[in-house]
Amino acid sequence: MTGQITLTGLRARGRHGVYDFEREQGQDFVVDVRLDLDLSRAAATDDVADTVHYGELATALVEVLTGEPVNLLERLADRLLGVCLADPRVSAAEVTVHKPQAPIPHEFADVAVTLRRERGTA
Repeated sequence: MTGQITLTGLRARGRHGVYDFEREQGQDFVVDVRLDLDLSRAAATDDVADTVHYGELATALVEVLTGEPVNLLERLADRLLGVCLADPRVSAAEVTVHKPQAPIPHEFADVAVTLRRERGTA
């Protein structure tokens, strides 16, 4: 039984960005992830060991968000995809990284980058 696990609105403060002030001051980043995987075993056993533990996933994603800075959201999203696909049960993952405080000199609601990768593709 193919299914999805979705984690929406995970927020952490990071120091990613092209500009020095972004690295110095930091800002909030918000992440949404969707994992595609077979959930039949977890549905049958009712055991968290038979699925992706979304609490542990969130912790690993926050470690990336708060860790080594990168310039671009594209690179950050790629690193987060690596975390999502580290579990061999995940057949595909989609990551959206929101940067609501991006240094844009106009009023805006959000800027985001979304990447999707299927297992076995670069």
